[in-house]
Amino acid sequence: MAIAAIKGDRTVAELAKRFDIRPNAIVQWKMQLLERATEAFEGGPARDAGPDIKELHAKIGQLALENDFLERALGRIDGPSGKR
Repeated sequence: MAIAAIKGDRTVAELAKRFDIRPNAIVQWKMQLLERATEAFEGGPARDAGPDIKELHAKIGQLALENDFLERALGRIDGPSGKR
């Protein structure tokens, strides 16, 4: 609604009548958008950038190494808990 008001294709009165909203509400939304629009484009904190790929690769390598070690260690043990 605020973007439609900013575009200026229609007057606030026309928009209010079309969407059955008070004109004052549209004017307030338009002012809020104009005042705070820069926040959307500022370099603030990134939204859920996701996990760090390098850290994940390092963890995978560590776990693979541990699995190999444990597999070899269990293979040396004779008995029911050893490798079958």
